[in-house]
Amino acid sequence: MKRLMAVAALVLVSTNSVIAEGSIEDGEDAFRRCKSCHGIVDPAGEVILKGGRSGPNLYGLANNIEGGVEGFRYSNGLAVRAERNVLWTEDSFVAWLADPSAYLSDVLGSRERSKMSFKVGDEQTARDLWAYINSLE
Repeated sequence: MKRLMAVAALVLVSTNSVIAEGSIEDGEDAFRRCKSCHGIVDPAGEVILKGGRSGPNLYGLANNIEGGVEGFRYSNGLAVRAERNVLWTEDSFVAWLADPSAYLSDVLGSRERSKMSFKVGDEQTARDLWAYINSLE
């Protein structure tokens, strides 16, 4: 029975790449810095985490298109990503948080500026944020 539970846990972790590499608890702590600009509101309008409105709603991040939150005015670079229907992944989110403008310049092959100036220099913290945000669905 223990072996079956271990295998089931391994399958769950390996198939749920949304939260596989970060700590939800550490991400919750780190999200305090994000709340000044970002809230998390489900599609029915229920506020999960109240936050600022200068950044887009982060609900369902793993299933969202980069630059694709309806009604939010993005930079030109993220608007291009939205037109291309590029989904956020844990790795793209980590790269984005390291330096949003550098991320856009890299993926688009041209000099781009992001409206987001905040950076998360620590990769593990970025992965923790990914895990936490996506645990709220």
